[in-house]
Amino acid sequence: MSFLKRFFKNVIHDRDVDDETVKVKGKPKPKYYGTIAEYPNFSASSDASVLQKAIRDDKVDEDVIVSVLVKRSNDQRQKIKVVYEASDEERLDEALKSALRSDLEDVTLALLMTPAHFDAYELRQATKGLGTDEDVLTEILATRTNEEIQEIKRVYKEVYERELAEVIEDETSGDFTTALLALLKAEKDESDEVNDDLVRKDAETLFEAAEHPDGIDVRAFIDILTSRNHKQLSKTFQRYALGSDMTLPKALDMELRGDIEDCLIDIVKCAWNTPAFFAEKLHKAMEGHGTCEETLIRVLVSRSEKDLKKIIQEYRDMYGVRLQDSIVNDTEGHYRAVLLGLCGPF
Repeated sequence: MSFLKRFFKNVIHDRDVDDETVKVKGKPKPKYYGTIAEYPNFSASSDASVLQKAIRDDKVDEDVIVSVLVKRSNDQRQKIKVVYEASDEERLDEALKSALRSDLEDVTLALLMTPAHFDAYELRQATKGLGTDEDVLTEILATRTNEEIQEIKRVYKEVYERELAEVIEDETSGDFTTALLALLKAEKDESDEVNDDLVRKDAETLFEAAEHPDGIDVRAFIDILTSRNHKQLSKTFQRYALGSDMTLPKALDMELRGDIEDCLIDIVKCAWNTPAFFAEKLHKAMEGHGTCEETLIRVLVSRSEKDLKKIIQEYRDMYGVRLQDSIVNDTEGHYRAVLLGLCGPF
């Protein structure tokens, strides 16, 4: 079932919400929905030595490289890099560039970056050269926390010597630029509180904005969709659907065109169900002829320590097949092994 069909079917009802916490010694602790965890009995020096040997052997041992990198958390990989580079004249990422090729090289280099560096890199790739990948810009800025966005901006300036906001202004235009810059402010409400009075007010504002005689008032949509927390928006979507002949995504689809339509619909999808949003991304990356390796790498690497377990479940619920099986059918070799490793045990 497609994302929007599920949205149309469920938006007027309270969607199921997982119990996000478990109690540890009487204190609530967030459940962990990542697929990659801290490796037990971890030794950065041992792993660095193993990688050095695997890279420098006459025949590069991809099996060893994959088994080490995919079974370590990002924090552990950063420690391996430090030890490796302290005992070797070459940076670990440069050594892997020389040793590996194609998609396997790309995914291992992604694994070696910190989350902020990887996001900054992806944003750079999406905006440099001819054309701009608008979907990537929206995906990253709509799904990262305020703190993560602030760190991405800091890293982007440090690495690429430009303010990210300036790049977005140069590479995008119109209402789409306004929406991205609003997300880039990193001022979104991140609480779990729902204000019923605000729900009613926002639903009315959105309805009036959609029915404006001079055309849809896009700024009203941008202001609300980029500032409210996910639970607040979900209640607003439900309220909107009860007072309108159509759901909010349908209204946006009918009234808008181009990048701003895609951007706002993606924000709605993320607010309603972020794992389902990413499941749809992965499905589109593998459906039909050809595979979008960049999307597979970006989503699986960036969500492996956040909510990939939820994404895998949503993928099966939406498409009736396991994500791992789709990966097996669309990829091969050691590259496939890394992606499957990121998905965790079958």
